[in-house]
Amino acid sequence: MALLDWIAPESGLRIEGEGVVLRPPRAGDYGEWRELRTASRAFLQPWEPTWPADDLTRAAFRRRLAAYARDRDAGVAYPFFVFRARDGALSGGITLSNVRRGVAQMGSVGYWCGRPFARQGLTLAAVRALSAFSFRSLALHRLEAACLPHNTPSRTLLNHAGFSEEGLAKAYLKINGVWRDHVLFGLVSPLRAHDGPDEGVSV
Repeated sequence: MALLDWIAPESGLRIEGEGVVLRPPRAGDYGEWRELRTASRAFLQPWEPTWPADDLTRAAFRRRLAAYARDRDAGVAYPFFVFRARDGALSGGITLSNVRRGVAQMGSVGYWCGRPFARQGLTLAAVRALSAFSFRSLALHRLEAACLPHNTPSRTLLNHAGFSEEGLAKAYLKINGVWRDHVLFGLVSPLRAHDGPDEGVSV
């Protein structure tokens, strides 16, 4: 079976972590997603790109799902919503993006958490679960992540998830309308850290 046959949302892809479940977003998630993003707007906006004026509309959500599907089909990104396992509540989202194959075999991790679910360990569990999926199921060699220097909770989370700080990138991403410096983090697969230079790599 091809990878994309089972990665598609309708196939029931499900990643379980400690107290969380990750699965691709679906059209039926719109209401809960909109409610959580609306309630968390002030909490999230300092850390995210500027929200479009129609960002929370159903039409924009449909476009988002279509973009997710295209990226998934191309094998360049794998978006998930994060649900609290004990009651199925949507707590946030996490995405493996910018997947590069060939000699790189790496991807970038980004995430968000709704304000009502902050500081509960759910995002940390999601990052750990996505990392395991990336290394074991997708056979990636390395993951990268970045956050604003003063985002202490995110820096702490990434360190607890096993990532190491690797440096500072000037004007790295445009956040809330301004190009901002970011601290860069990396995590090498424990399964492949000692592979030979070309082992398991196809170009």
